[in-house]
Amino acid sequence: MSTPRPLLSIFLPALDGGGAERAMLYLAIGFAKRGWKVDLVLAEARGAYLDLVPPEVRIVDLKAKFPVLITKTLALRRYLQIEQPAVLFSALDILSSALCARGKAPTRIVMCVQTYLSEQFRNHQGATFGKVRSRMVRWLYPKSDAIVAASLGTAKDVAELTQVPVEQIQVIYNPVVTPDVFQKSQEPIDHPWFQPGEPPVILGVGRLVSQKDFFTLIEAFAQVRVTRPARLMILGEGEQRALLEERIRQLGLEQDVALPGFVENPYAYMAASAVFVLSSKFEGFGNVVAEALACGVPIVATDCPSGPAETLAAGKYGKLVKIADPAEMATAILDTLDRSIDSTLLKQRSLDFERDRIVDQYLTFVETLLQTSLDADSSHP
Repeated sequence: MSTPRPLLSIFLPALDGGGAERAMLYLAIGFAKRGWKVDLVLAEARGAYLDLVPPEVRIVDLKAKFPVLITKTLALRRYLQIEQPAVLFSALDILSSALCARGKAPTRIVMCVQTYLSEQFRNHQGATFGKVRSRMVRWLYPKSDAIVAASLGTAKDVAELTQVPVEQIQVIYNPVVTPDVFQKSQEPIDHPWFQPGEPPVILGVGRLVSQKDFFTLIEAFAQVRVTRPARLMILGEGEQRALLEERIRQLGLEQDVALPGFVENPYAYMAASAVFVLSSKFEGFGNVVAEALACGVPIVATDCPSGPAETLAAGKYGKLVKIADPAEMATAILDTLDRSIDSTLLKQRSLDFERDRIVDQYLTFVETLLQTSLDADSSHP
């Protein structure tokens, strides 16, 4: 009779429609499909991906209210005391509620770093708040049982922030390429821009926030549009919508740029587009680049910290351009439109980020972590 597998838990603030949330959801699904008991622990059970959680993954709603940091930490502490999961993966938990909540619970805490923290602190948290968060990361993260980073660049950044040797940080890419990506990429699109004979569509996908720097993409498209007929579509929703729409009007591009918002199936749009462009100032991994590879669409991406250069193998599988450089981006887009790209090669590369392959890497990591902990416990009776 086999020994029951221990409980694995994944802790997130919510299941909003971001790349990190999607990656951790896919990880939970992958664990469950392997027969592990899995809890998806949410500070608040809300978000665009909530309906995608399968029955075999239990949702634990901590129902955190204001002040959120305190209430979610206390609720998470109660959860850990009662359920005592073997491992808790904590993502998007920058102030590390998981470590503060552990108390005397035997749970092994693994910090999953999904973004380039130093850049986020420097440019998106304000000078004072960013410094406070940076210091808390330096103090708390080394107290975790392990750190997993979504890319080597992210791992190096965490190492610099925490003084933890980079060799001690586990790099595991995000499990974002699933059978659904390939299947959904074949679905038809009910949009006139993708009909035969229409100009090529350049596609961007992501939240409409400053990190994604869609202003640079729009400026680059304006330069492309001077040279040849083309259209730009950006899928996603966010706080910068009004500002982006105003810039589109200023450039006179209303007829050639569309912002349809969040769509359930971006993969069909990727597969039907002529070029996919990632214009971000920074990323942790850049899920959409791996997904675009799976859809076989040619890619132009900023060589931002971190992720895209690793995913594209330093330019082997797509063009890399400088951050916030519309002219260079426009040149790369035009060159890509004029070249024939082997979509089979791109799809083959995407398999390096396939969910089952990544889940296997995570489970090997889990088993090593638990065995190391068991050996350490047995050596101290």
